[in-house]
Amino acid sequence: MEFSYLLTITTFLPLVGAIVLLFIPSEKEKEIKWTATLISLLPLILSIILWLSYDRTVGGLQFKETVLWIPALNVYYRLGVDGLSLPFVFLTALLTTLCLFYSSYTIHTRVKEYFVMFLLLEMGMFGVFVSLDFILFYVFWEIGLVPMYLLIGVWGSSNRLYAAIKFFLYTLAGSVAMLLAILYLYFNTGTFDITAVAAKFAEARPFLQNFGAVSLAFWAFFIAFAIKLPSFPFHTWLPDAHTEAPTAGSVILAGILLKLGAYGMLRIVFPIFPEAFRYYCVDVPIIPILAVISIVYGAFVCMAQTDLKRLIAYSSVSHMGYVLLGFAAGVVGVGLSGAAMRDSAAIALNGAVLQMFNHGIITGGLFFLVGIIYERAHTRDLDAFGGLGAKVPYYYGIMMVTGLASLGLPGLAGFWAEFFVFRGAFAIMPTFAVIGAIGIVVTAAYILWRIIQTVFLGSFDQHKWDERTHHAPLTDMLTFEKVTMWPLVFFMVLIGLYPPVIVNLINMATTALVGR
Repeated sequence: MEFSYLLTITTFLPLVGAIVLLFIPSEKEKEIKWTATLISLLPLILSIILWLSYDRTVGGLQFKETVLWIPALNVYYRLGVDGLSLPFVFLTALLTTLCLFYSSYTIHTRVKEYFVMFLLLEMGMFGVFVSLDFILFYVFWEIGLVPMYLLIGVWGSSNRLYAAIKFFLYTLAGSVAMLLAILYLYFNTGTFDITAVAAKFAEARPFLQNFGAVSLAFWAFFIAFAIKLPSFPFHTWLPDAHTEAPTAGSVILAGILLKLGAYGMLRIVFPIFPEAFRYYCVDVPIIPILAVISIVYGAFVCMAQTDLKRLIAYSSVSHMGYVLLGFAAGVVGVGLSGAAMRDSAAIALNGAVLQMFNHGIITGGLFFLVGIIYERAHTRDLDAFGGLGAKVPYYYGIMMVTGLASLGLPGLAGFWAEFFVFRGAFAIMPTFAVIGAIGIVVTAAYILWRIIQTVFLGSFDQHKWDERTHHAPLTDMLTFEKVTMWPLVFFMVLIGLYPPVIVNLINMATTALVGR
């Protein structure tokens, strides 16, 4: 079924919402909060319609829109979605609605500006996932930078300005590199059409004739996306940004903004630079080395953290390392002979994309849970907690489910993504797969020891709690906090029990990518 301009409407509805908020007086905070939240429901509904209307018998890019935008530069307003992007359009809409709903109860300063920035950020994230023109992709990529900078810098914690500037400079440096690479592609193909550039490069195979220039373009894109991913050693902005951001800012940063980097690798780097990607995975195996370092290093650093939010932040470095390992296995498998290797490549890519989606659900939930306990204790120091399981049983139960999903317990969403990645990687690059598997063990250790045992088990020490939290009242989850977490827990269980609900959609895109 075709819906004209459905992607445009979905993408720009948040902008319309932000404009509507500008006309509501700043002192009417309740009206601002609920207007923003209700408006965010509209893209969520449209994203569900997109998901249900996507024709799985045909596959490929659908709901396409093409309009000449800047004739002098041959730039088109070109949109479309497939199995790689559609899940993240839905995830963006879902997490934004939950973030705005949660923020309606927790944000009390500069309310109008906060909700306007969040809606603008949503528009930018939508735009990246649906753009099929390089200039349009780049514009939306940059649109999301400023609102996130302000969310951290204005509504963050005590060290927010340092974290915001660090986030901005890292991302901007990557953006400049990406822009130069985009211009290189345009000068060599005469088009900004992402799919057309991929087709022309697949035919010309310029890496074999111009190793230096193509390698520079490849690394410009790769580093821009690796900063956002983030991959070691480009990750150092992430812990500070997460730690200082408001709760909803951390959720959207982990849930969506990190996925923009991974999505860019899959949409742009993989199809346009397959030979260069493969060269730096096999002949000079920089990329798989970065992947396993991210997995293992990120997990071990989590073990050393005393700040609960910073621990979850470093866990993102580790979990997104599985995504990069899956990409590396996928691109190497495509270059090997035999149907079995291509099947393994598709499985690894399926796992990587599923890990992207699951990480948004699971780690987004973990950041919500950190915010919930911080609202009570006004501290994230793990040493201040202990024995909370008996005091806040509902919170304990939700944290258990979310934490176990994060460590990859079978029956929950996190298991299948890691299983697919390692199933593919063991067949294609077994040495890196074995090293990466260390991260699974360490992840279980920091989830069970540093979070579950330290925070919830043992006896509750009222004197220590009063001393560390200045006599903060300790209550279980409120209704709005439960409602915020219910959809995330639902998807953790649903995907854990029946992964085809999303894998079938992803698989259509990854098998097409592998078959190039």
